[in-house]
Amino acid sequence: SGCRVHCPGCFNKCTWDFQYGKLFTEETENEITEALSKEFISGLTVLGGEPFEPENQKVLAPFLSKVKKMFPKKTIWCYTGYVYDKDILPSCGKKHCAFTEQFLSCIDVLVDGPFIEELKDISLQFRGSRNQRILHLK
Repeated sequence: SGCRVHCPGCFNKCTWDFQYGKLFTEETENEITEALSKEFISGLTVLGGEPFEPENQKVLAPFLSKVKKMFPKKTIWCYTGYVYDKDILPSCGKKHCAFTEQFLSCIDVLVDGPFIEELKDISLQFRGSRNQRILHLK
């Protein structure tokens, strides 16, 4: 957990706190990989808190690398309140850190941009507001 974006209208405000929830342990990883081993599960979706906070990337990057090795045909989707080409890419990304390249290499589809309540559109597939983009990274 943990998010510094703090989108007004966020559906998951409790995850803004970096101390919220349970520790991400080896047992947690095993539960997730066990669930992913089921044939009817097509992939994994990572969302908030904010996955691209450096503290979260540090934990998620090696875990998602492990998931990709174990399940290369399953897709990984990631939702971020940050903007890919403004906040995440190395040339200008304030959220780019030592783990970002590894993290990005595991993501098949990235949904980027903060949720903006004034742009909310329930008819959109996989997005909450019109400013958010679906980026196919693979």
